Formats: sequence, structure tokens, C-alpha cells
Amino acid sequence: MISKEELEQILEKINVSAPAPADDTLRQYYFIKKSRSYVKELEEKLGRKPTCCVTTFGCQMNARDSEKLCGILEEAGYEITDSEEADFVIYNTCTVRDNANQRVYGRLGFLNSMKKKNPDKKIALCGCMMQENSVIEKIKKSYRFVDLIFGTHNIFKFPELLCAMFENDRMVIDIWQDTDKIVEDLPVERKYFYKSGINIMFGCNNFCSYCIVPYVRGRERSRNPRDIIREIENLVADGVVEIMLLGQNVNSYGKNLEEPMSFAQLLQEVEKIEGLKRIRFMTSHPKDLSDDLIEVMKNSKKICRHLHLPLQAGSSRILKQMNRRYTKEQYLELAEKIKREIPDISLTTDIIVGFPGETMEDIEETIDVIRRVKFDNAFTFIYSKRTGTPAAAMENQVPEEVVKEGFDRVLKTVQDTAREQVSRLQGQVLEALVEEQNEQDASLMTGRLSNNTIVHFPGDVSLIGKLVPVRLEECHGFYYTGSIANEN
Repeated sequence: MISKEELEQILEKINVSAPAPADDTLRQYYFIKKSRSYVKELEEKLGRKPTCCVTTFGCQMNARDSEKLCGILEEAGYEITDSEEADFVIYNTCTVRDNANQRVYGRLGFLNSMKKKNPDKKIALCGCMMQENSVIEKIKKSYRFVDLIFGTHNIFKFPELLCAMFENDRMVIDIWQDTDKIVEDLPVERKYFYKSGINIMFGCNNFCSYCIVPYVRGRERSRNPRDIIREIENLVADGVVEIMLLGQNVNSYGKNLEEPMSFAQLLQEVEKIEGLKRIRFMTSHPKDLSDDLIEVMKNSKKICRHLHLPLQAGSSRILKQMNRRYTKEQYLELAEKIKREIPDISLTTDIIVGFPGETMEDIEETIDVIRRVKFDNAFTFIYSKRTGTPAAAMENQVPEEVVKEGFDRVLKTVQDTAREQVSRLQGQVLEALVEEQNEQDASLMTGRLSNNTIVHFPGDVSLIGKLVPVRLEECHGFYYTGSIANEN
């Protein structure tokens, strides 16, 4: 992460009349400076500062990518807004489930009507959905008003693509099938001043049979630990008290580094950073969650008491078809070990219902795991057929009415067991990071406990970003209401 002051000093020395530098980072700085002249021209034409809206679909990785896009856009001269009436709208897309794709297509029709009224309006699409060839062909055919398309592998190249968009009257498409590049020190505009996500790795090597992610995010590649530590140190100096380490499978961190480092070892280094109060991470794959990681979490004063451990299914037969590479018994043994070693841990999970060939007997296996593990929460999804994945070609696709019955039963079990789990905290005083003013009641603040449980309590906006002791007075299923505890 580079500061605005450092970036300005570098930009002052860049001559945009000369050829662009070969170095990846300096090259993008060159195009940031060049894009300023295009945005300035637009500002003079409009008689005001041009606005830009970046809308994020999908996961925390996408949210972090959007912060990078916003950082670059601000440096180019745009004013960031939440309104899609903006002069430049970017959709950072997700493609894990088909309904995410459909939402984007629906929103594009809405943007087209706005663009007809404002010919200067620009529209860009990026993210995972853009890595699918069928999507690109559909956009080229049916959504020709889109100005710029790029994918997940070349997001660092956004300043260069921004200039290309201004210099062309036709749609600019720049999609890479894969990359081994990690480009550091580009601008980032954080959404929150007190917390931030940090990419520690990119891509995925697991190839679960239902999942499109390895095809759109590419192979695993880990960031240099020194770059990660330096970025976190800079964030802490800028007021961040909580960071979340991000990766499709953080347990695989470090395997492709010249000097290998495990995820557990990285966590130990991050913990040493003075001023950092909380460390979170996601996502962990059960197949390679190590004893070392459990030990580091157990002994840590900063790592939050929350672990997201996707189950996906409780049937060993279905897990094998999913290519998850663990059995029901292995998952249960791991969950038991984690809870034994870290008794105050909160376990959350992901569950897919309706995978090809899944029967009600398989659903019962999933329900059995939910009851035995007692998750604090579970994100339950209906299987979404993704073209290009092995599961999409499997026979025995489950009828919709059977899927719904199984989904309803799984969801009810999750709700019942989670309510029981979360309620065990009632009456305790625990530290909460105050995140925002409550949306329904301005007299309340919303905080997050170390174990990821939400609590609402009386307070004012001066508390945002602070860690405060909160008495958990009443459990409401997945959240609490309470009050700030007297520290005396």
C-alpha cells in the first residue's frame, strides 16, 4: 500500500509524453497520471467533478478488489459515490452462482436506459464473471453499450485500461486466462477506517467439482510475507485495528514461495505488529487445516475466536463427488479437536443442498453433522449448476421440489442449533469492535465480538472503530442486544 503523498511525489517525476515504463507498478503510475488529463477534460465539459460508482457482487476478495479500483479512480480525479446515476459505473462481478450473473444482466438493462440520457456515461465490467467466455460473447452481442471489460488476473492494469477506455470509441476487452503476477503498491481507498481486508494469496488449486473459482481466479500464488507485513504496518499506522487475511484457501498460503512459509508462521509474524488489535482470516479448507494453525490460534491474544470451516455436505459419498478430499468422519474429528483446544471458538460453515445425486439419506448425514458440531451460523445454499465444472455434466441432477425440501430441513436445523450455541454467551461481558450506527435505530451502535457475533447497544458515533466492553443482555437468535459495561 502506498500513501497519497508518496504517490504524488512519484507522479510528479513521470513524463507522460515519454513511452510507458516496463516495470508493472511504475507503468500503472504512468497511466494514473495520464488518465488525470482525460478526467479533467470530462470535468471541464460537465462543469463539475465526474462521479464514479463501484458496485461489488460476491466475496471479500471482490470487496478488496473494489477498494483498489476506488483508490485508482480517486487518484485519476473521480469522486466516488454510491449512486448508479454516476458518470462511470463499474460492476465488480461474482459468478459462484447463476443468480449472481442474472443480477448483473438485469442491472445492465437499467444502466443502458441511463446511458441513453447521458452519452458521456461510461460502464465497465470486471471480476470473476468476466473470465467466462460465454459471458463475454453475450455482452458483445446483447450489451454493446458497455465500454470496458476486464477480469480477475489483470485488475492491477486498471489505470492502463482506464486510459484505453477514454481513447477508444468501441468496447475495450482485456481478459487474461491466467497469471503469476502480483503487483504491489497501487492506490487503495478503504471502505472502513478501522478495519481492512488484506490479500495474502490469490487463486485456488482445489478444483471442487461444483466450483468455478479455480477457472476464473487461476492457480494459487502467495504474496511475499514482507509485503504483507509492510502493508499491515502501514494500515495500523493509519488507524486500522482489525485486519482480515484473505485467500480462497488461506491454509495453502506460502507453498509456492521461494522461501516457503506456512500460514501458521505468517500469523505469528502478523501478531507481532504493534498497535494491531484483531486478526481474522478466511477461508480455511478442512483438508489441510494443520495442528500448528490450531496451536497458534489457541495461544494468540489477537486472532479472533472465529473459524469459518466450510462443510458443504455431511455425506462422505457426496463429499467424494464434490472432490472435497475429506470424509464426514474426518470433518467431525477436526471440529472436535478445534473445540477441545479452543473452547470459546465460534465455528461457522457453508453448506450446499441439492448437489447432483444427493438423496434424503445424504441430507440426513448433513443434518447429523450440524447437530453434532453445533455451528454458530451456517450459510446454506442451493446447488447452482455452473457450466464448465465437472458437476454440471453429472447425471442425477436433483429435482427442484426435492432440493427445496432438503434445504428447508437443513436451514431449520441450522437455525435451531445456532440459536442454542449463540445463547450460551448471555450475561457475559465481552469486547466488541464498534462498526457502525444501527440502521434501524440511530440511538444504537452495532459492534462485532471476537467470535463474530453481532451486538447492538446504546451509544454514539464517536465509538465507531473502538473496542468497548459490552454486556450481552438478550439473545435474539444470531445477534444480541446489550449495553456498555462499567469498566470499574
